[in-house]
Amino acid sequence: MAGDGPASVAVVGGGAVGLTAAVELAARGASVTLYERDDLGSGATGRAAGLCYDAYADRVDARVAARSLAAFRDLDLLIERPYVWVAREGDDHVAAAIREQVAAMRERGRDVELLAPTGIADRFPALRTDHLQVGAVAHNAGYVDTDAYVAAMAERAGESGVAVETHTEVDLADTRTVRTPDGTSRYDAVLLAAGAHTDRLAASADCSLALGRYRAQALVTEAVDVSPPLLYDASERFYARPEGDGLLVGDGAHAYAGDPDAADRRADDSFVADSLARVETAFGVSPAAVRSWAGLCTATPDRDPLVGAAAPGLFVATGWHGHGFMRAPALGRTVAEQILGGEGIDHFDPCRFDGDERVDLPAGIVD
Repeated sequence: MAGDGPASVAVVGGGAVGLTAAVELAARGASVTLYERDDLGSGATGRAAGLCYDAYADRVDARVAARSLAAFRDLDLLIERPYVWVAREGDDHVAAAIREQVAAMRERGRDVELLAPTGIADRFPALRTDHLQVGAVAHNAGYVDTDAYVAAMAERAGESGVAVETHTEVDLADTRTVRTPDGTSRYDAVLLAAGAHTDRLAASADCSLALGRYRAQALVTEAVDVSPPLLYDASERFYARPEGDGLLVGDGAHAYAGDPDAADRRADDSFVADSLARVETAFGVSPAAVRSWAGLCTATPDRDPLVGAAAPGLFVATGWHGHGFMRAPALGRTVAEQILGGEGIDHFDPCRFDGDERVDLPAGIVD
């Protein structure tokens, strides 16, 4: 489409990735219509933790994360906070993995370091370290209010002429034709960034994606008298970050194969109880939960996302393994450039699978 004048593009999905792509497409001269079945940011984006860091050993992942962090900073949305991940006593496998990760990340130029429990205690007194074996800290990190990012991108979309159609159910008549209750519209390209609904929408255009779903849960506590870093406990497989005066705590990796619309959006009672116990273990405080929720995330066979052309005229951005929000600024731009004739990322090519591969969820996925 490059060089042929403004392209017409439909973006299906009004979360962080879809909004970013719509804004980037419009900035490059495309005529863009964005469809969202509910309110903007009401799906996976609205349930995400907003954690952001560049602590990746893989060269591509590290580069993508660094680009997104820079974009969040440019928008003045990143709340700077170190990211700490730890292994507990007796968990030698995870401890060894952390040591290997840090070595590889440092080779990639990431600002990370390995810490013994005494070092963690000295740097981060909010964390209890009596049963830790080893930890690591990434200094280039922070978190973002996901609603604030959606609002910023929605404002830019309006300013750049994106036609935003919320509360609009769609499917595809073919790879370039969007069907709504009001009729059909033909586009030069369609981008599906619809989270857990992406594979269903692709299937309506006879395109199969190697995509699975899992259910993740989170809660927010009442105010606590600690100021912690961002934390991922790799032994207990949960994360925590500040949220106002309280804490946001979550975990994930409960496979879900049913209808996305039928998924329970309420957190399990057992999750709430377990999470509060983990808060006490990690921080030595015992707050109550003030709200909790569950949501669906997407996964792929190799844990890399599907970003790019899935069929002629049809592009997808999905399969985030809980890392979609933190990658949204970089990969929303990447897929927009690809739609208009630019280069994509071969590592994330949706066509690297046949579409019928089994998606096994490895331990430790979090949202």
